Amino acid sequence: MVNKDRLFNRLMELGQIGNTEDGVYCMALSPEENEAHAQVKKYMEEAGMTVHMDAAGNLVGRKEGTDPNASVVMTGSHIDTVYGGGMFDGRLGVIGGIEAVQAMTEAGIQTKHPIEVIAYRDEEGTRFVGSYSGAGHLTGGYDHGIMEHADKDGKTVRECLKECGIDPDHVDDAKLPEGYAKAHLELHIEQGAVLESKGLSVGVVTGICCQIRGEVTIKGTASHAGTTPMDLRKDALAAAAECMLEIEDEAKKYPQAVATVGKITAFPGGVNVVPGEVKFSIDMRNQKAALRDAMFDKCVERMKAVCEKRGVSLDVNVLMKDDEGKPCADHIQDIVAESCEKAGLPVFRMPSGAGHDSSTFADFCPMGMIFIRSKDGLSHNKDEYSSPEDCAAGAEVLYHTLLKLASED
Repeated sequence: MVNKDRLFNRLMELGQIGNTEDGVYCMALSPEENEAHAQVKKYMEEAGMTVHMDAAGNLVGRKEGTDPNASVVMTGSHIDTVYGGGMFDGRLGVIGGIEAVQAMTEAGIQTKHPIEVIAYRDEEGTRFVGSYSGAGHLTGGYDHGIMEHADKDGKTVRECLKECGIDPDHVDDAKLPEGYAKAHLELHIEQGAVLESKGLSVGVVTGICCQIRGEVTIKGTASHAGTTPMDLRKDALAAAAECMLEIEDEAKKYPQAVATVGKITAFPGGVNVVPGEVKFSIDMRNQKAALRDAMFDKCVERMKAVCEKRGVSLDVNVLMKDDEGKPCADHIQDIVAESCEKAGLPVFRMPSGAGHDSSTFADFCPMGMIFIRSKDGLSHNKDEYSSPEDCAAGAEVLYHTLLKLASED
């Protein structure tokens, strides 16, 4: 049903925006993301959808149903990347959704329920540490404190929104009314190696892990690198390095847990100055919130001990915290499984270790996800890759799932 070449060619074309030798740089609320959204808008229009940008900056393509009062079947993902990211993360869910709708249009199919394909703003949370989360605005689960968070150049979310033509004082107008959505679906690359290890192209996702993200600030004393003896230093960076090792060691004690420090900044940043302040990100995940919280609390305890020993201060600011893991609705899992069978694919159910836009919708409407195989399990990497055949297989499963959900009461 879906057009494999058109789907993959669009992914490759979109991937040229912000592409460098080090990977794709299409950061949230950046000129590159705006250019990418403009390109996706063209694809949506080619698929026969009406297109608009909502108050939060999300790009929405809509295929009308026969019942104007029916709830909407939603699908989509994000366009933004991490620094030096790949061409498939998030983008497959948007381009795959467009392809599924275009295949319906070309076949003359009009469903009862409208279908919307959405490109959400800032899923990654890379540029501003805490994610702006365009998806969060749709369900009303957004922390307005993020507005004042700045990127590495000192630009705040508020400033970047204005540069993108988005009014930061009216982003809440994007919130959807209760009962708006019948379901939310997301096609995504696995970002791991489970499917590849089993020789499978598609997986039925059972649920999404819970995360906690924060920023750690350690303050010591900036001093001259040549005149400050080692035993008299209050080196914030040395303390931070020891804290990171404590985090790594603690995370290994918990089943299916991961903890990552992916961003670090030392101040004042001179080669001949003992660092007086360090900020670093912290990202912890587990399938169960209780285990994640126990790990986080223990890590904070261990970091406090390090900082007390070194005579520096510690501040831990939690920027985002999931209440619990987000399960995919049972009936949607079953429909995705049926769609796999229709596409001639084995049915394999698996959890998601990564977070996704769909987690925002778990408490708003029934939610489901479809994974496809990632070569070598790589993601957030310039070498991220999924084959044209696997991309098409995932889009085919999405097509059948959307069709059933949007055709029935």
